[in-house]
Amino acid sequence: MTQSRRELATSAWAALLRTHAALVPELDRTVQQKVGLPLSWYDVLLELAAAPCRRLRMTELGERVVLSRTRVSRIVDDLVDAGLVCREENAADKRSAYAKITERGLARYREAAPHYLQAIEEQFAASLTDTQLRAIASALSRVVPPPQTT
Repeated sequence: MTQSRRELATSAWAALLRTHAALVPELDRTVQQKVGLPLSWYDVLLELAAAPCRRLRMTELGERVVLSRTRVSRIVDDLVDAGLVCREENAADKRSAYAKITERGLARYREAAPHYLQAIEEQFAASLTDTQLRAIASALSRVVPPPQTT
């Protein structure tokens, strides 16, 4: 690796980290203020709402969530307590369980989604052109491809 390549990679990485560190708390604040959901809860609800049958095995959910992979079990427990998610037994594998979004959870997700999307536009995308957004999405998906739907 050349020195210029190393510097370019380090600069890109630092920009990604700074952007993430600055925007995630802002998105969290927006979603909490608008609908009273922590962003980590929204992250789990989003993945469950998009999943087949609106449920995922806990291991799959842990692989898909963006913000709190290490705490996904605790977040699901909190969502169960709030009536937004339920746990279902996995008949094919008694060692695992499913997390499934409830109707109430789906309603809360749908209530929060427009605020989340608006915050992304205002806090992230507003200063970028469509071409720049496409380039960012394309480049970052080469580093870590999106999870496959099962």
